[in-house]
Amino acid sequence: MKEVNIVGATGMVGRELTRQLLEDPGIDKVRIFVRRKSGISHPRLEEHIVDFDHPENWGALVTGDALFSALGTTLKQAGSKEAQYRVDFTHNYQFAEAAARNGVPTYVLVSAAGANARSLIFYSRMKGELDEQVQKLPFRHIHILRPSILTGQREVRRPAEEWSATFMEKIGRVMFRSYRPISAATVARAMINAALLINVPRISVFKPGELFNLAALNQQTETQ
Repeated sequence: MKEVNIVGATGMVGRELTRQLLEDPGIDKVRIFVRRKSGISHPRLEEHIVDFDHPENWGALVTGDALFSALGTTLKQAGSKEAQYRVDFTHNYQFAEAAARNGVPTYVLVSAAGANARSLIFYSRMKGELDEQVQKLPFRHIHILRPSILTGQREVRRPAEEWSATFMEKIGRVMFRSYRPISAATVARAMINAALLINVPRISVFKPGELFNLAALNQQTETQ
């Protein structure tokens, strides 16, 4: 990878992903699409402040070797299910569609554990619908990561998630080990390693427990 794109770069996983990619001297350009200034400064960073609702203004800019998507919000932050769906599904899909149209070969998406387009749970159904739709786009490789509860430093605290992460961490020591909390840094590393995999199926879906192993892969060994 020489030129990569990130949508969701100001979120917990996206910020960590941006940091790790900028630390890689082999990458010439990290292009991020944000609604407001990210506050990140680096000579290889290309920041585009855009209105996500108008892909006609930014779609042509999504070029290069890979698109990483860590874009997402909560129902509380969005204000309604319709607004959350616009961010988590519509905006994500529009970026993926633009990348595929521009010939970007690799797409890496952070989804969620339990994503299922036929779920009765709104959040799981929304994530599952996105997973299904992006698989229809003509990327050379599509990697979908489904982490469990995320841990790390957020701009806005989510007390319920913090409590859930603590609870799952404790019971994960004796059961449900695959669904134990995972740090944003680990997910970001797994995203990068997924994009570097070769000789793999066109579509790869990684379950919660598999992300720890994916993040631990030796990049040089896996890409030779």
